[in-house]
Amino acid sequence: MTQHPDGTPPQPDRFTPAPGPDAQPRPYGDRPHDEPTSGSVADRVSAAAQGPGQGPDASLQPGEQPYAPQTPAPRPPAPAYGAPPAPSLELRQSLAAVRTEVGKAVVGQDGAVTSLLIALLCKGHVLLEGVPGVAKTLLVRTLAASLDLGTKRVQFTPDLMPGDVTGSLVYDARTAEFSFREGPVFTNLLLADEINRTPPKTQASLLEAMEERQVSVDGTPRPLPDPFLVIATQNPVEYEGTYPLPEAQLDRFLLKVVLPLPEREQEVEVLARHAAGFDPRDLAGAGVRPVAAREVLDRARAEVARVQVAREVLGYAVDVCRATRHSPSLSLGVSPRGATALLATSRAWAWLSGRSYVTPDDVKALAHPTLRHRVQLRPEAELEGVTAESVLDTVLASVPVPR
Repeated sequence: MTQHPDGTPPQPDRFTPAPGPDAQPRPYGDRPHDEPTSGSVADRVSAAAQGPGQGPDASLQPGEQPYAPQTPAPRPPAPAYGAPPAPSLELRQSLAAVRTEVGKAVVGQDGAVTSLLIALLCKGHVLLEGVPGVAKTLLVRTLAASLDLGTKRVQFTPDLMPGDVTGSLVYDARTAEFSFREGPVFTNLLLADEINRTPPKTQASLLEAMEERQVSVDGTPRPLPDPFLVIATQNPVEYEGTYPLPEAQLDRFLLKVVLPLPEREQEVEVLARHAAGFDPRDLAGAGVRPVAAREVLDRARAEVARVQVAREVLGYAVDVCRATRHSPSLSLGVSPRGATALLATSRAWAWLSGRSYVTPDDVKALAHPTLRHRVQLRPEAELEGVTAESVLDTVLASVPVPR
């Protein structure tokens, strides 16, 4: 977990502007609408008691009411600008229990589990990339079981049609009417397996669902359940006959998570579990059970939304994104949508780390998974062996860090 450089949280922003050098304190009643037209308040009260034709208001005509001072309206209480409450330990422990529960079935992918939780907190989507056999599908199924969420899997193939994903109208001969039959997209966690093996027409069928969280068929929008998360997978090998995702669709994914091959000890643990009878198709037999309800996720999202970000940290995140647009190795830099995604993931990471404020280290920690799929290398840079990871490393090393 990252810590603030000097160990103290930054002071919250104050919204009350500081007075100028020549400003003088002014009492509340010293305002034009509080000042009497003539004479003192005591004189006006005395005149009102004496009646018309006497006292300072002797010039009043018969039937004319003398001046009566009005009590000024009380000031509204000043808003209290203080530090937000610390993240709930109960909620953080519940999400930590989710990671422990996923670990009962998946070995060596703790970083990927944390990334999926961040995506759920930010209402984003995730692109998983890894060679075949690193438990991408098992990871999604186990996460859904530990959160008691619905999940469906779609194997994307060259002949898959958009209606096979979103649903379609079906004619009912008994009623002589068309009825809508929901597709697999109507779930909480949608696993789009090998999304780059289907044509762009079918890939684009997910755009409305990812952005608007609804599906429109025959002009009728149908909302998707909440939470809704698309977890798409693709293999970094076997590009023969694939359809790479366009940059506009890659930008819709909040995170791109690369699943590495497990270490030797982790792979030994995988074999030991299988030797002991572990069945990846029977998660209940492996002891996986729901440990967090949807209400926990809703409350955690509300707390993440209250995490404070100093203007200096906002500027740092923007500078990192803008630096990618001027990199000589890139033909496409990070868009403003990528900057907002970096802000969202940094806040979620700060909350998971037990802080109610974001530090530059949080931005650095989430820069790679949030931005690596939003940049495009120049062909000459690829020939020289430059990667998106190395470009981001250079950018993070060159942008000054606020202190």
